[in-house]
Amino acid sequence: MPSGNDLGVALRRWRERATPPSGLRSAARRRTPGMRRDELAAVAGVSAEYVKRLEQGNGRPSAQVLYSLARALRLSSSEYEYLCSLAGHVPSLAGRVPHEVGSGARHLLDRLGDVPICVLDAAWTLLAWNAACEAMCYFSMLVDGRDRNLAWRAFTGMEGWTEAGSEAEARFQQAIVADLRATARRYPDDDWVADLVADLRAESDIFAAMWESPADHQDRHHRLIKRHPVVGDFTLDCDIITIHQGDLRAVVYTAEPGSVDAARLAATRAQRAHQG
Repeated sequence: MPSGNDLGVALRRWRERATPPSGLRSAARRRTPGMRRDELAAVAGVSAEYVKRLEQGNGRPSAQVLYSLARALRLSSSEYEYLCSLAGHVPSLAGRVPHEVGSGARHLLDRLGDVPICVLDAAWTLLAWNAACEAMCYFSMLVDGRDRNLAWRAFTGMEGWTEAGSEAEARFQQAIVADLRATARRYPDDDWVADLVADLRAESDIFAAMWESPADHQDRHHRLIKRHPVVGDFTLDCDIITIHQGDLRAVVYTAEPGSVDAARLAATRAQRAHQG
């Protein structure tokens, strides 16, 4: 393992060149370019204090933490390999879900500014989103670990969509399970995906039953009722789009133009803007 603080210097350099995912940027005034420590920590699932310690040359991160930091910083394969060498680990990308938000996904986020959209990896973990999506969801996207995973949220009652046990919710859940099952087959060496599936099976009887079902539900269009604590309930079309570059998912939410649902969706943006 290299001497000195080469690992900390590299992490800081990559952090300062990185751009936070849309909707994740801290409100505090920036004194330096790039991601703040708290932003990197939120995406990687560690604490800001831990990132600070690593940058100061204190501690040796595990291989899993290195992989989480690399995907949060969107390092290239060669950069990830270099990061692993600095920490004394052998890099392992084979069989793992990719997490890089490529140009196609960023194009969607930039062009659909007023349309709620979020970008997920193939395991349904949030990678990027726009302000309209955060306003619609009415919760901070600055969450850690499992709370960033939409499959976990959908089966543990965290999402605030439609009434529990409804046919619409079941179809949406079945689509998630079918996609997640295909992801697990494509990335058999990804321990994070395997742990997610195991924990979901233990946590949710509904997930467990759907996971064991031989039928694959490939629905990509859904109509869901969003429960919003301020503007009230409204119905949205929910389209799941596969972005082949990076094996990503874009979830796009729209309302019928001129409808009460569209007015309430727009009201979520106004309400979030008023909150500051």
